Amino acid sequence: MDHSRVPVLEALQEFRRRGDVVYGPPGHKQGRGVDPRVLDVVGADVFRSDVLSLNGLDDRRESQDVLGQAEELMADAVGADRAFFSTCGSSLSVKTAMLAVAGPGEKLLISRNAHKSVIAAVIVNGVVPVWVHPKFDAERHLVHPPEPDDVRRSLAAHPDAKGMLLITPTDWGSCADIRGVARVCHEYDVPLIVDEAWGAHLPFHPDLPAWGMDAEADLVVTSVHKMGGAVEQSSVFHLRGDRVSPGVLKQREDLLGTTSSSSLVYATLDGWRRQMAEQGRDLLETALRRAERVRRAVVGTEGLRLMDERVVREGFAAELDPLKITIDVRELGVSGMQAAEWLRAERHIDIGASDTCRVSAILTHADDDRTEALLCDALRDLAEHAGSLERPHPVRLPEPGDLELEQAVLPRDAFFAEAEHVPAEKAVGRVAAETISPYPPGVPVVAPGEVITQAVVDYLSSGVAAGMLLPDAADPSLETLRVTAR
Repeated sequence: MDHSRVPVLEALQEFRRRGDVVYGPPGHKQGRGVDPRVLDVVGADVFRSDVLSLNGLDDRRESQDVLGQAEELMADAVGADRAFFSTCGSSLSVKTAMLAVAGPGEKLLISRNAHKSVIAAVIVNGVVPVWVHPKFDAERHLVHPPEPDDVRRSLAAHPDAKGMLLITPTDWGSCADIRGVARVCHEYDVPLIVDEAWGAHLPFHPDLPAWGMDAEADLVVTSVHKMGGAVEQSSVFHLRGDRVSPGVLKQREDLLGTTSSSSLVYATLDGWRRQMAEQGRDLLETALRRAERVRRAVVGTEGLRLMDERVVREGFAAELDPLKITIDVRELGVSGMQAAEWLRAERHIDIGASDTCRVSAILTHADDDRTEALLCDALRDLAEHAGSLERPHPVRLPEPGDLELEQAVLPRDAFFAEAEHVPAEKAVGRVAAETISPYPPGVPVVAPGEVITQAVVDYLSSGVAAGMLLPDAADPSLETLRVTAR
């Protein structure tokens, strides 16, 4: 296909060339009605590019198939049979993908290191989750994706499951054996969904970890705003083979998606695909060399401990994304949360993710010599000044197995059940009626229907005292927890 084409951008240019005057949404009328004080900050072109698809980018009957052409080009660029754009972010796309495979009351295997959006999908869709627990890395105090044998055991125990949802890469950069998991799923003739939100860049360079469509996955969801070049909320479904019906997927997306899709998202998805198809390998080659230099700088800085290929050699992950610079800072005597706050306040460096133990900086094709130097200098400054920070509040980190909670009630039933708030110390042994996710990365420690344990209460309570953010908890202070009524 001709990847110099950008159907959405071309349609937007033609809309402007014609000088169409719109008597429908959006009400700002391509920026004419926007407060000039807003334009001073955001810029006029944002509003000039905010155009409806119907009677805007395309005509009333969508006879030009502008979006369809752009999606065909995307599919061709990444080796998929079909691609569908979504302007609601992968938080909604993953819900759609799950609903396309398993309906209410049907079982779906799900890696338990899933994002909170997956737990929300279980509640909304009414599927019965069969949790496949990830591997717990006690030394690093994080989890890595489950292995093919874990999936095989779960499918053998639940042969009526409709498919599997695998999360890879993780928020910290460790990657699953997608091909191995896919082949296990296909032995049981069920599809593999891959939540590859952090993997939009993977198809475009051979030295990056496996891309789901190349590794025999059936349905892959990506967030192009994370590692690609599109604006926030840009997401794509990629489909291959016949285990998931494209017609069913489109219907489910129509059920959950917005009817007011953003032309800004469509246009930037289209433009990013062209950029990657034409220049992706060279751009990512530069980014990989840059990442290697940053990684060497981290290794050479006393007190910083880089998550490197040892995580693969030790058998915790199949691969590691080198563009994710995950750094344990505990040897500096500070928490990752303190490190992130210091970097922002003192060096104006905003880190992608942080938790009790570590920070993670993401490099993409957009970085340059200046941002590389700023990151390396800021990390060295952090190491030099860490002694001046307050000692972190001790966090009672979970031991292996502590986060594998008993699922006593289905998440949907627990979430909608009659509930009560009880003091944290009295919540032990009770069934959670809420999701509790330290953020970032937003992987729930507690999901509705799980039995709360003392280890979890200790971890979360001490974490909040140390600065942990729990945005979805009914009581973010964790003085109380929401549990099902007796």
